[in-house]
This record gives sequence, structure tokens and C-alpha cells, in this order.
Amino acid sequence: MATIKKDDRLTSSQSFSCVGFAGIFSKSVTSPLEVVKIKSQVGTFHCKRGFWQSFLLIHHHEGLRGFWKGNVVSCLRLFPYSAVHLAAYKKIVHLHMDELGYVSQWRAIFAGGIAGIAAALVTYPLEVAETRLIVQNCREPTYMGVLHTLGNVYRSEGLLALYRGFSLTVLGAFPFSIGCYAVYMNLDRLWQEPPFRFNSLQNFINGCLAAGVAQTLSYPFDTVKRKMQAQSSHLPHLGGADVHFTGILDCFRQMIRNKGVFSLWSGFTANTVKIVPYFGLLYTCFEMCKQVCLYRNGYIISPLSYTLTPGVDQSLGPYELEEVKRYLKNRNFRSQDSFNNRW
Repeated sequence: MATIKKDDRLTSSQSFSCVGFAGIFSKSVTSPLEVVKIKSQVGTFHCKRGFWQSFLLIHHHEGLRGFWKGNVVSCLRLFPYSAVHLAAYKKIVHLHMDELGYVSQWRAIFAGGIAGIAAALVTYPLEVAETRLIVQNCREPTYMGVLHTLGNVYRSEGLLALYRGFSLTVLGAFPFSIGCYAVYMNLDRLWQEPPFRFNSLQNFINGCLAAGVAQTLSYPFDTVKRKMQAQSSHLPHLGGADVHFTGILDCFRQMIRNKGVFSLWSGFTANTVKIVPYFGLLYTCFEMCKQVCLYRNGYIISPLSYTLTPGVDQSLGPYELEEVKRYLKNRNFRSQDSFNNRW
């Protein structure tokens, strides 16, 4: 999966802020594609006529606002998800390190999968709320916001409804990790050079390829999960799902029997189209935010370029660099004071 490389010249709070802002911006810009994807997965009437017609129908029935339904809760989910994922990933990787601190790529990807499951467990109710908000008609809403959705689902359907379909997240993590592993194990053949020599463009392409392959393999699990999140006997038309089912296996069976095997990849066009702009905006926004932070920390001379500040040791961390600056400033002050006393 695509990752943003950690820069030791940023503080932990700066790194978290940069990733958070980049994630919010990229999610917000690509929200229309996410709405079309989820509606296609659930099987609402908007998406019966294909990819392009879905946009026209959503705009006709719900207006422009319909393309950003659920975006607030999706963005809110980023912060706890990222925090839990990072903490779990560090813990799991630390357990698999050898005496030299080395972790194999396969174990790192496996650790990422387990960390993803842990983060999904914490934030899953927000994902259910996102699906319910996206599937409903915003001009005739059943739910009025994140808290109202969570409270309404809990009161009318119980706590387990907020975790309906979670087991599919666990099952989908395995083909997702296999897809990432298959891509990353063949990158040196693709570029005909070792991974440590990849430039930024190559890493971006690698991330898009890994996301594309991994999501293709795990997509059927995500489709069934979205149907399970959306279906409810308390909602009009049972939540809008195009098949009615009693459980996970029955949902797979009903989809294949009534819609065909390829219905498991409903909305895949919107998902595939979203990959490049999403990761492109994610990387671009992160780099822009990082430049501002590096300028504030004193590593570069301008937030508009990567021109390094002369005489600054780029290997120092931000707090170490601050200590060095403070030491040099005090030494210069003492030297000047001593010079003035002699006169």
C-alpha cells in the first residue's frame, strides 16, 4: 500500500498534522467518486445505468451536496484510524525485529494488515455511519449527522449493528496484504533497479499499483460489507440494497445468483479512477505542508522550495537543531559581551 515516508526533520505533531491535512483534502476532493462507488456497491437505483449516468442521477435527485454526503465522518475517521494504526504497526514491527533491527518486507506488510484490522475495529462504527449517510437521500434524510446516525442505529438496532460486516474487514485484509506483497516483491523487476534507488515518481507509481492490485483482490469483501452496513429493516427499502439477505454467505450467494459474479466488483470503475487523484493529492498536499514545517524549523530557506539552509545539519532532529541554535546564540552573546567589557 502507498505510504508517506517519515521525515525525521519534522516533529511528531507536525508529521501527524501534515498527514491529517493531506488526507482530509484528498478525501474531500475525491468524495464524489467515493459516493458513486459506495452507492454502486450497495446497489441503489442511482447506479443501475453505469458509471457516468450515476453522477447525473445523483446530481438530479440530490444536487451537488449529494456528492459530499458522509465526507465529514470519513475525514473524522482519519485521525483515530491513523493514530491506532501507527501505534499498532510500531508495536508489531518491534516484535518481529531481529538483533540488527531488520524486518523483512513480508513481515512489514503483514504487520500493516494486522494494524489495519486493529484500527478498523476502533473506527468501524464511524464507517457504518458513513455508509448510512451516503446511501440515504440528503433531501429526505433519515439521519441528520454523525452523532445522530450513531445514536439512532444504536437505539433502534443495537450495538452489534454498528459492527455489522466487520468480519469481512478481517477476511479482506488477507487478499489485500497478498496484493501489496505481490507488487512490492516485483518492483525491482519492473524498474530494473533496487528499491532504495527509487525516486518520488517511482514510489508514487508503486503506491498506485499496490493499491490497485490489493483493492482488486479484496473488493468483493468490501462490497458485501457495504451491503451489510446499509441493510436495515428500520429504513425505507431496507436501506436500498439491491438484494435481501440474512448473513454474509447468503449475501454472496444472492449476489452471484441474481446479479452474477461480476456484481461483487460493483463500483470498481469509480474506485479505480479514484486511486491516482487520491494518492496524487495525498502526496502533493503532504509535501506542501512538509515544506512549510521544514521552513519553520529552519531546514530550508523558503516554504516554496527545497533549497537547504546553508550551514544547517540536515541529519539533526528539530529539537536537536533548536538546541544547537540556542547554544550558538548564547555563545555569540557571551563573546560579544566579553568584547564590550574589555573596552
